[in-house]
Amino acid sequence: MAITAQQVKELRDKTGAGMMDCKKALTEANGDFDKAIEILRKKGAAVAAKRAERNASEGIVLTKLLDNETTGIIVEVNCETDFVAKSDDFINFANFILDAVVSNQPANITELLSQTFNGKSVQEELTAIIGKIGEKIEVSRFAIEKSENGLVTDYIHHGSKLGVLLVVDDVKSEVKEELIPLTKDIAMQIAAMKPSYVYREEVPEEVIEKEKEIYREIARKEGKPEQILDRISEGRLNKFFKENCLFEQVSVKDNSKSVGDLIKDFNTKHSSNAKIKLFHRYHLSDEKK
Repeated sequence: MAITAQQVKELRDKTGAGMMDCKKALTEANGDFDKAIEILRKKGAAVAAKRAERNASEGIVLTKLLDNETTGIIVEVNCETDFVAKSDDFINFANFILDAVVSNQPANITELLSQTFNGKSVQEELTAIIGKIGEKIEVSRFAIEKSENGLVTDYIHHGSKLGVLLVVDDVKSEVKEELIPLTKDIAMQIAAMKPSYVYREEVPEEVIEKEKEIYREIARKEGKPEQILDRISEGRLNKFFKENCLFEQVSVKDNSKSVGDLIKDFNTKHSSNAKIKLFHRYHLSDEKK
């Protein structure tokens, strides 16, 4: 298939690789963008091969905690321009959506849009705000998390373009207040360091195998002996876990410890068994899954 100049430019913007390298990678990948990035990583041509993401939408991320911080909700509402994202009309609509999710607790976006809140149809309110503002506006995603025996913590970064919801299970009621500062720090860690998983055990096998294959190929091109390629790839895989798994990341508040160390220290001090269950990290530039 013919590779366009726009495709080459987009790949170059995402990876930092040279134009010719990008064109060759796209040609070899038959236009498959993700495959082309993988090819560039293996060839070492990319300065810093980044995950391909859609262009950032504008909008706002909002959160709310309920039920003595055992329930948390996070929503993302999008528009086309930053000017609209800062307008009162858009912010009021986004808060209407948050309150509708809090009240109705729908299962998905389709169900949310079919509901009413405060006597108003959610779908009709969406249609009305689009007509008034004149931009495409959409409710792109939301999550509702509950932990009856735990703690839900939220964090919204300045500007409301990035938000985090963190769930910790098995929290004894008598240590809940003491745990909140730590979970706030961990929520900010998630915002800053962008982990993909909580624990290495959650990383899909196909992701691990792809990473190992890339590391072996890089080591091979560096001239390393074939018999030690597996050992090298395993070592680099541990670095991958430390970068991408929250529990193993170095704490941004105390770089002598990992996030896991901080949880273990808290549990030892308070004779508790608090455990990170999951998190949601919503950022306007992220590809929606």
